[in-house]
Amino acid sequence: MHKSIALFNHKGGVSKTTTTFNLGWMLAEKGKRVVLVDTDPQCNLTGLILGEKLDDFYTDNPTRNIHAALAPAFLSQPREIAAVDCVEVAGRPGLTLLPGHVNLSEYEVTLGIAQELAGSIQTLKNLPGAFNYLVTKIAEANNADYVLIDMSPSLGSLNQNFLASSDCFLVPTSPDYFSLMAIDSLSAVLPRWAEWARRAHASETLQTAAYPFRELQLKFLGTIVQKFRPRLGGATVGFQTWIDRINTAIRERLVPQLQTHHLTLPEQVYHDAGNSPAESYCLAQIPDFNTLAATSQLHKTPVFALTDPMFGHVGTVLEQDRVKRDQFHGLFSELADRVIALADHA
Repeated sequence: MHKSIALFNHKGGVSKTTTTFNLGWMLAEKGKRVVLVDTDPQCNLTGLILGEKLDDFYTDNPTRNIHAALAPAFLSQPREIAAVDCVEVAGRPGLTLLPGHVNLSEYEVTLGIAQELAGSIQTLKNLPGAFNYLVTKIAEANNADYVLIDMSPSLGSLNQNFLASSDCFLVPTSPDYFSLMAIDSLSAVLPRWAEWARRAHASETLQTAAYPFRELQLKFLGTIVQKFRPRLGGATVGFQTWIDRINTAIRERLVPQLQTHHLTLPEQVYHDAGNSPAESYCLAQIPDFNTLAATSQLHKTPVFALTDPMFGHVGTVLEQDRVKRDQFHGLFSELADRVIALADHA
């Protein structure tokens, strides 16, 4: 049985896509079978993986994307939703991608109407359960252990549906004021989404749909802090101040709201995953990749998986690259281990 893990924060620029790619790669490196799902109409994850092949891919494979896969429900096509032939990620066996599509946003309004559970729901009843049905079919076809869902920075009906259809979720953050504001916003939004999902599942109309809306099973796994400058093995003082404030907001404001609405795991599970009590919901603090980011994008390979020839350096500079690579490998390995441990309880 696979576990679907959404990476969500409606604040942009917090490395959701990079984290999805790197975490998926590391899980596959540990022997897990992983499907990445690009639900962001900007398609950054798809572009990261396909690179210069992006344009030709859509021309040659018009049905191998999330928009086409959901069309039977959203465009009332006379066929059932079926698994898409996912893209194998080069260099990492066991890791595949369901490509995104810029036109996925076309489904936003129709899904929003369907999710209002209004009188028109009878004609739109197949929409709310369609995404979960698709993910299940794709996970089965790929014998996946995990499905990682890269979400856009939005509070629209698509994200509401994608999150409510997931088993668990991670909240990537960056150490700044706007991430702190986003945590407060999520503290109000996520409980509303959870209560909507419970009402939707209880709806007789949605229970009898071709793609029934699943019972809410969503659990919060934790947060990831990225995009800060390192110093002496940690963050600089300024960045650490924001990291501490965000961790406090999560612990004191977000998590109590999630607990009230049954969106968290037992407290001991978070501690058993290897987190310190003061940061029991922060799974990893990952500094900037700096100059290695461009090298990683060029080779469509995580920083921690770059080989010596990919660096293009020799001598002392190569030695420094190796040290950084090994540091990032350790960080993402620990993150993957914690995600595995937590998701097992979701």
